[in-house]
Amino acid sequence: MTQVLTQQEIDALLNAMSSGEIDEKAYLDKEEESNVKSYDFRRPTKLSKEYINTLFMIFEDFSKYAGNHLTTQIRSNVSLKLASIEQISYDEFIHSIPKFTLLGLFQSTPLSGVQMIEINPQFSMILVELLCGGSETEIGKFKNQEKKGFTDIELALLEEVYKILILAFETAWNDIVELDCHLNGLDTNPQLLQNMSPNEPVVLVTCTVSVLNQKTFINLCIPYVFFEGIMDKLSFRNWFDSDKGFNQEDNDHLHKNIKSVDLGLQAVLGTTQMTLSDFINLEVGDAISLDQKISEPLKMYAGDQFFGYVKPGKKEKRLAVEVLEISEGESE
Repeated sequence: MTQVLTQQEIDALLNAMSSGEIDEKAYLDKEEESNVKSYDFRRPTKLSKEYINTLFMIFEDFSKYAGNHLTTQIRSNVSLKLASIEQISYDEFIHSIPKFTLLGLFQSTPLSGVQMIEINPQFSMILVELLCGGSETEIGKFKNQEKKGFTDIELALLEEVYKILILAFETAWNDIVELDCHLNGLDTNPQLLQNMSPNEPVVLVTCTVSVLNQKTFINLCIPYVFFEGIMDKLSFRNWFDSDKGFNQEDNDHLHKNIKSVDLGLQAVLGTTQMTLSDFINLEVGDAISLDQKISEPLKMYAGDQFFGYVKPGKKEKRLAVEVLEISEGESE
């Protein structure tokens, strides 16, 4: 909050300006100079801060989905966390990654442009070793090992990893737009890629990856043309608009899925407490007294929630209960 000056402080400030102790012109020039911000035309900012905040939410979801899928695939705990989102040129991205690395190129229909996921060779070999059942001891040797190339078998295994990452990318965008993503191929020399001009603006998404005490990065390069068709949907006002029309088809689909869920019911005859000594000495034919009379209705539970009162009986030679009273939603 801006500090409010007292009348004495205002009078002292006016006296200092009139006496020459404070140079008004120099003060105004300094304030005007401080408001000037530098702008790098080689790194044009195409997306506003509001859109970048939306992208942070989307790629935080991507990190969660990708981490869960990779954990299942390689049978080792994988932690992905969003580190940063930057707007740079394609040429800057190419020069920021190693000359030899693994790039997965994919497209997202119906949006334009070719997106890329970059995984460094050391982490790629860790993934290959884990997919082949390797141990943590074996994985340690790839940390500082310089990789010169990949075999066809290694590329085939890593292609499955890229499909998992692309699936996570597709899922993370579901709230904005439905995408159909497919992998175009893998490349190991970023210097030879000609799918974008050097000055084309891109969004660089960097995620930190932790697996078996090894930490590294995964980079996603998304061209600006990818966002042109959905720019209006990146606004918070449109994404969280409470006035969106009711979708009956989605509602019916949700009801259909909920109705198919199995729900366990149990009717409780009663409960009691006994010592461990009495429990150990139980024999066939012993009677256990419960805290409920046989003339009272039984309590039935749906899962852990109280459902209502029922009466025990039989139906077609099977034990059954007759519902006497249904609870109005309040659980005991």
